[in-house]
Amino acid sequence: MAPPKPTIDFYILDTSSGQRSLLFACRLLEKAYEAAQSVYIHAPSQEEAERLDQLLWTYRDDSFIPHNLYQAADPFPPPIQIGYGETPPPHQAILLNLASAVPAFYQQFPRIIEIVFSDPSVQQLARERYRYYRDQGCNMTNYKIKANEL
Repeated sequence: MAPPKPTIDFYILDTSSGQRSLLFACRLLEKAYEAAQSVYIHAPSQEEAERLDQLLWTYRDDSFIPHNLYQAADPFPPPIQIGYGETPPPHQAILLNLASAVPAFYQQFPRIIEIVFSDPSVQQLARERYRYYRDQGCNMTNYKIKANEL
């Protein structure tokens, strides 16, 4: 019997700001942490992974989201890990994909989050990921988020 297909949630933001989309990602990560869900964030590069790492420490004064940059040898990983390029261990509940392509390891996650903001090139790449997930038989949901909800 084949494993169940992941559920893909596309959050379509009414903003053209990549920075505001990262702040929205921080809010989602905070909610996942509060719900005791582990998350692997797949960043497009080491620079972007480090940028998000810094942002998670500072995005809100009254927030604490335990996280780190992914290290395969970490014996006690925090619930939120940020990686780029490598395949994470299969114990996380959620994959937050910030890269422009579908990661090869996406099927090991039951839930995948994709964040899309109002930039033509970002939207085109998101359409390609959407088609790929759809063609793979994944369950998908779209959420339109207004700028005032960010």
